[in-house]
Amino acid sequence: MTDPERAGVILAGGFSTRFGESDKAVADLQGTPMVARVAERVACVTDELVVNCRAEQVEVLTSALEELPVDYRFAVDPTPDLGPLAGILAGLEAAEAPLSAVVACDMPFVDPHFLAFLFEVAEGETTVAGENTESVATEPAAVVPKLEDGWYQTTQAVYQTEPMATACMEALEADEGKILAALDRLEWVVVKESAVLEHTTLETFDSIDTQADLETARER
Repeated sequence: MTDPERAGVILAGGFSTRFGESDKAVADLQGTPMVARVAERVACVTDELVVNCRAEQVEVLTSALEELPVDYRFAVDPTPDLGPLAGILAGLEAAEAPLSAVVACDMPFVDPHFLAFLFEVAEGETTVAGENTESVATEPAAVVPKLEDGWYQTTQAVYQTEPMATACMEALEADEGKILAALDRLEWVVVKESAVLEHTTLETFDSIDTQADLETARER
């Protein structure tokens, strides 16, 4: 068996505070739990799959993922409720591939073709033109989309697994809980919205935060 080259890390350990009393990771979206829908799409362009979650979620997520056609494993948060940076760290520590696509479980329209593009940039197979990026790093430790509203899409991005894990650990140890605090420790490429739109639509970033969002997604 060959070593994996691309990992997919799905973040499902949040408490879904805006979603209500249920866990949005397992919310039904046209007959498929949302986490399974995300996992299926991420699995299209990766060769190992890691699902980050809290310990008490393992049973329900196992049920939600029972029809997933690929193997996966859990990366359980050693300490819950430390935010997405800690979730990324746990997921990356469990991944074996040198590159990892990190995707939030509440992004059911994630475009695997766009993830493939981000992998190619991280691998040096594709470059992003100067007007479409804020960096010229040739071997970036991270490739992160940024929309015109200034929002970095850090939970639909590709990272070099070990460097980003180290940066996450250093940021957490410094009591800096934001994902950008880890990125500030790395050389990374920002993919502007103009470049994003050459490869996908902005729907790839749509997230399900509330019950109303879920209803809109169901209608779509």
